[in-house]
Amino acid sequence: MITRLLYELLNKRLFTGKTILLLGPRQAGKTTLLKMIQNANPDKSIWINADNPDDREMLNSINSVRALEIFPPKSLVIIDEAQPLENSGLTLKIIHDSCPEIQIIASGSSSFELTDKIKESLTGRKWSYILYPISFEELANHSGKFELLRSLETRLIYGSYPEVINRNGQEKETLYELVSDYLYKDIFRVKEIRKPDLVEKLVKALAFQVGNQVSFSELSQMIQADKETIERYIYLLEEAYIIFRLSSFARNLRNELKFSKKIYFVDNGIRNAVINQFNPLSIRNDTGALWENLIISERRKKIEYEKLHRNIYFWRTHRQQEIDYLEEYDGKIYAFEFKWRSPKSLKPPSAFVSAYPDSEFKIISKDNFWEFI
Repeated sequence: MITRLLYELLNKRLFTGKTILLLGPRQAGKTTLLKMIQNANPDKSIWINADNPDDREMLNSINSVRALEIFPPKSLVIIDEAQPLENSGLTLKIIHDSCPEIQIIASGSSSFELTDKIKESLTGRKWSYILYPISFEELANHSGKFELLRSLETRLIYGSYPEVINRNGQEKETLYELVSDYLYKDIFRVKEIRKPDLVEKLVKALAFQVGNQVSFSELSQMIQADKETIERYIYLLEEAYIIFRLSSFARNLRNELKFSKKIYFVDNGIRNAVINQFNPLSIRNDTGALWENLIISERRKKIEYEKLHRNIYFWRTHRQQEIDYLEEYDGKIYAFEFKWRSPKSLKPPSAFVSAYPDSEFKIISKDNFWEFI
């Protein structure tokens, strides 16, 4: 059992007067994490699975009187997979306000079905966290840094979903199951999705463009869908924790790309399963893109788990000068290039240095990535 970094943090948040909301991709380990928290509090835990019709019906009809009857003081109420509830925000608010001595933890795998519903209802009443597939830090804590470094190529290709890691030797089959059974489950429940096959085509197109600037107009032509549909589907894919966007950085330079985007996958294994590409690095032509996707996704885990305050971007000009990744915080810009193998020398573009002379620049390769993530 790999201990998740959020385990201790969530335990510290228990019974502090706020509902805890745990979001993240399907199969990333949310239920397992909540079971661990339940096992640490066996005498006062109540487990509710909102995917279960009976549990869902009970919650959908909850009122203040019924909440007081069901949930005794000091109980730990865990609501797993809360997104199917008719009005999850109102339901959680009723329980929270009616039973101030209990602790609610609600999990969900689709931000678009939960966040908007809950945001207004639980303003000032919640802690929110995202659980991603297993991080490198969690792996190193479990099996040691040496073992992690030895399996680096495996993680580049197969990613780090818990079941992928636990089913050693069956990574391909596991990833295909994840993609076919879970990847689009939340998205396909949305009424606006009239052509599910377009979603799958879009994800495959995005998988081939990892690390490159994405044009919604080009995607529209590629998969034969209008631009508004592309934008809507990309939003849903991001809210379902399948992909994430990186915006371009601009601060008054005329030749910076102000509205371009890069799109990455939350997990490398999902990206490779979508395009059915599991070849070893020695015969691949996308190693650089895989490394960039892996390191940026691991960095996002660190930022989320440590609650760091960072604005993140990439930088590129119309003259094709580019820097893979920027972070802006405390009034300073930190620039990073991601290279699988360390180059002998690599300097930032002169236009960037001229525009931002106080920035710091660093190359992140397989030889020095640990501190970064």
